[in-house]
Amino acid sequence: MQDELQHLHSEGAYEMLDEFFVGSLDTASIAQASSVPTKAKDIQGLHKRGSAELSEKEAEAYFKPTDIATDKKNKFLDLSQPLLWQLWNSTFTKAFYLEQVHIPRHLSGPGRIFASPYLEVFTKTPWYMVPIFWLPVIAYNANRSLQEGLQREQAAALFVGGMFMWTLAEYVIHRFLFHLDDFLPDTTFWQVAHFLLHGIHHYLPMDRLRLVMPPALAVALAIPINKLIHSALPYAQAYAVFSGLLLGYVLYDMTHYYLHHAKVFKIHFREMKTYHLAHHYKNFEGGYGITSKVWDKVFKTELQL
Repeated sequence: MQDELQHLHSEGAYEMLDEFFVGSLDTASIAQASSVPTKAKDIQGLHKRGSAELSEKEAEAYFKPTDIATDKKNKFLDLSQPLLWQLWNSTFTKAFYLEQVHIPRHLSGPGRIFASPYLEVFTKTPWYMVPIFWLPVIAYNANRSLQEGLQREQAAALFVGGMFMWTLAEYVIHRFLFHLDDFLPDTTFWQVAHFLLHGIHHYLPMDRLRLVMPPALAVALAIPINKLIHSALPYAQAYAVFSGLLLGYVLYDMTHYYLHHAKVFKIHFREMKTYHLAHHYKNFEGGYGITSKVWDKVFKTELQL
């Protein structure tokens, strides 16, 4: 784990291992355990099973949250209190804010943004809200492209083209909007805006309800993109391209959640999970691709693992 020639792991990587903590080994009883068939069998079974095979409920039970009392020594945000009001009333410098917000913390449940429960409910987005909200919009746009006179083959080709366009949009939005850190004005207002837009995801990366994009924010981003596409293409083609782009977005958000909270498939997704967690725990100034590394390679921002 500490071999620089093989693969040096960050402190964040070690903290993630707490999720699979079962207990401390009593070295004094190792010899005795080997003489007890039942215990030896249990230990052997656990070894064969491996920590990666823990169920989601077991993993949550073994997960070790950030020590809130210790974290207060950083003099940043108190995780036991609503976060937004603290940040709004803070006097953090830009450098201190950016340093702290990119140090991952872990809570056993969702972090709290507002004191008001009525406002708080609007800050949480379960993953399934994304397909529920957007799939009907995708179906509408795809159908309109056919109603406007496109042949199915043309619509399908433009639809796939829209999905490819999303891969570039994914990269551009993540790098030049979510991580506009160097150009962030040194004011509390912009720190709050940064925090709500993407900072909270780096601050609490395993918060299940603050991971996918809230529909309101997604709509705010989709409207100008939709207008741009419709200004560049005839109506029929624009509907087909936009529907494909939206499906690309839905697959992106589902992939993002999947990489954070699932035991992923070995093919492609395991590599992308390692890659994305490196973005969170090792170097947030690279590795902007979520579904693939294509544009990171093109724009020379690929993380070397």
